[in-house]
Formats: sequence, structure tokens, C-alpha cells
Amino acid sequence: MHLGFMIFFRFSAGLLLTYLVLSAKATAGTENLKIPNLGESSTSLFSADYEYELGRAWLRSFRGQAPQLNDPLLYSYLESLVFELVQHSELQDRRIELVIVNNPTINAFAVPGGVIGVHSGLFNYAVTEDEFATVMAHEIAHLSQRHFSRRMELAQEQGPMQLAGLLAGVLLAATVGTDAGLAAMTTAQGLAQDAQLRYSRANEAEADRVGLRTLYNAGMDPYAAPQMFERMYAATRYSQGNRVPEFLRTHPLSEKRIADTRSRAMQYPKRIRPVSLDYQLMRARVAVQSAQTPEEAVGRFRSSLAGEQLSAEASTYGLVLALTAAGKGDEAALALDMIWSGDSERIEYVIADAEIDLIRGNPGRAVNTLERRLALSPGNHPLTMAYANALHQAGSPHLAEAALLDQAKRVNNDPGLWYLLAEVQGLAGNIVGLHRSRAEYFILVNALDAAEKQLTYAQKLTGGDFTTASLINERLRDIQDMRADMDRG
Repeated sequence: MHLGFMIFFRFSAGLLLTYLVLSAKATAGTENLKIPNLGESSTSLFSADYEYELGRAWLRSFRGQAPQLNDPLLYSYLESLVFELVQHSELQDRRIELVIVNNPTINAFAVPGGVIGVHSGLFNYAVTEDEFATVMAHEIAHLSQRHFSRRMELAQEQGPMQLAGLLAGVLLAATVGTDAGLAAMTTAQGLAQDAQLRYSRANEAEADRVGLRTLYNAGMDPYAAPQMFERMYAATRYSQGNRVPEFLRTHPLSEKRIADTRSRAMQYPKRIRPVSLDYQLMRARVAVQSAQTPEEAVGRFRSSLAGEQLSAEASTYGLVLALTAAGKGDEAALALDMIWSGDSERIEYVIADAEIDLIRGNPGRAVNTLERRLALSPGNHPLTMAYANALHQAGSPHLAEAALLDQAKRVNNDPGLWYLLAEVQGLAGNIVGLHRSRAEYFILVNALDAAEKQLTYAQKLTGGDFTTASLINERLRDIQDMRADMDRG
């Protein structure tokens, strides 16, 4: 299995759908993949607003086709880390949106318009927060240096077909496996001229250099960059049956590149940083979610606690999550007591305690615990989602609906929020609201026909509510505009 991370996916409007159809015929299991066709820009160097719209349309399509981790805590951590890096980067347009792909490979990517994605496998593979941040800083550098627009400018002269294939590759990699995605990208890059390959290497070198500076400016250890590259290179080198020529990789890793990165890192003072508990807790979450069974995760963390580990506290937290997933509430509570007395307000532990109460059949206590913590951090998204779920389990759908409607004013791009909101609205008897929330969910995953049907159902039930009917009509027009953007070109 190819273990490299996909650095930058470049694509050409107007050829994406055509290329994907060809790829789907050549790759088993990919017949239903679709890519939006947004038409052509009037300029070779796209504006920031054009890239933004391009990226959001791509993200809707991606969400509808790639498996994702619906984990508000993990997303919140990633959001905090990325925005900290962005604050110390050269990125001008800071409208960032993130996506976490449920895939064990070591992949990350940046799409024009501020979309940054990461495969869950990267959490397992990057041992420290600084190593993980190295990859994120590299992706941010691709965005800040406008590599998409610069690549497109060159492609106008030398043909854009391979650019279409690279975007098809990220979808294939995330849905049917990295090997299939790599095959699509390899085919596409095989059409590129040598000059374009050199240009791609130049982009990578620039992203390495700029990303390293971002890493240092954010207070992290620049020496983590060569460490991370060495780790990835070793994994790629020892991977059996997947030796791909370096120049065909989207992100050529070589001993020279590692040496160059080490040389650049030596221009900065080394920083000795303590182990990040926040990051290690997230690694534990991913390890539990990626285990074949909860029992497997329980065994893994028991073994970890018996040996050496970066953070005994994080390993204990992982054990708590694994025991909870296995339905062993009493054991999970005992394990949690070992760590949260020293940090009783830590959100991860509060939510873990509430989840234990839920499997013990005590949703009322879970609601009280989360309600008290939310008073200290109003609007916190992971807490709010856990609170709404606890209200749902406690048989209070009206209260859960109110909490989620209020949260949707702050966070309207979480498919999981709209999915849960539709469910509790149905239980609360708000059928118009149910259809509208389902429509928002379908819009976020690019199921525009399904979204339109839900809004049509809602429209028929509005009666004399002119305000609601007007809002539904406005959303129907939005869907028409989205569809027109997809079809243009």
C-alpha cells in the first residue's frame, strides 16, 4: 500500500467530469464517483474568491463520496492547530475549511480556496504534534503560495488533462483505496511534460521551505520536519509491492529532499517541546475508532500502559474510550477516575464521563454534567453536540432541537449537526423542520436532488407561514445556483 501523503491536488475546470468517467471505466468500484464541473475562469491566475467557490463546490462533492470521521472533538483539535499555524503563515485568505477522511493511509491534501484535508492515518503515524504540524504547515504553504493558480497558468500552455486526473485521484484514494487513487494520478501525470514535473518539484521545495518557516513562527520545533519526512520515507521504502518511481509521485520523497529539509531546519534553533497531551488524546481517539473491534482497542491500550508510551494519561484515556465502546461502563469509569481528577474541566474527560453515563442508562446525569460544563464554555461545538445527543437519549427532543438550532447559527457546515437535528425534530413533531434540516445535510454532501425533494416536502406543509415559505423558496434557488455551477462549462 502506498504510504505517502498527497500534498497538493491540482485540477482543471471543464475536464474533471470527462476524466473521472474515463478513470471509472478503468478502475473497478468507482463508477459512481462524480466531480463538479465549475466552468472556466476568465483569467489564468484565479482570484481568491473564485478559488474559494471552487474549493467549496469540490468539498461538497468530496463529502458525498469519501468516508469521513464524524468526531467533533477531533475536528475541534485540528481546527485549533491549523488556525494557529495559519496565524503565523503567509496565507492572506484565511477562510479555511477542514475535512477528516476515515482512511488509515498517511495522507493530507490542500485544495484551492482554503480546503485542507487529512486522513485519520496521519494521526496514527505522526508521533508528536510537531511532526503532525509539519504536514499541516506544508499544506498551508501550498495555499499561501497560490500553487494552484500558478500550475494552471503553466497548464494553459502545455495541456490540462493531467490536472483533471489529480483531483480524480484524491477522490479515488479516499473512497476505494490509495492504490486506485495513485493509479489514476499516475496515469494523469504520465501525460505531463518534463517541464511540468520540474515545476511540481519546485512547488514542493517551496512548500517545504515556507512551511518550515510557518512551523518555527508558530513556536514549534523545525527539526520535526526532517524527522517526519524520514519516517514517511522509511515506510515507503519498506512497503512491499508498491514501489512507484519517484517522479510519478504527487510528492516525491527522496533522501535528497530529506537532507534539504534537515539543512533548512539547521538554520533555526532547535526547540525542546513537552509532549502535547491534546495531540496524544486525539491519537488515542483515532486509535479506538480505527480498531477492528472495541476489544482489540482495549487490548492495545492495556498493553501500552504496561510498557513505554509518550503519555500514560493519553493511553488511559484511550482505554476509557475503548471500554466505553465495548459497553463496559463500570471499568471505563474506574479508568477515567485515574486521570480526570487532575483536570476535571478538560472537555475530553467531561464528554467521556457523559458517554459512560449514557451506556450505563443514566442520560439525565450526562445531561447535567454537560450542561454544567457548557456554562463555562458556551457555544463549544463538541460539548454542544454531546449535550444534544444526551438530551436526545434522555427523551427530551424539544430541548435537543433548541440547542442544535442555536448551534447551527454558529456552525452551519457540520453534516453531523444537521443529521442529528433532523432526527430530534422528527421526534419533537416538527416535520417542516425535519425536512429543512435534512435538506441542509444533503446540500453539504452534494446530494442536491435529495435536498430539493426535502424542501419541496417542507414547502407543502408550511400552510400560511409566509416567512418559512419564503426561506424555503430562497434555499431552493440556492440549490438551482449550485446545480448551474456544477453543470457550467
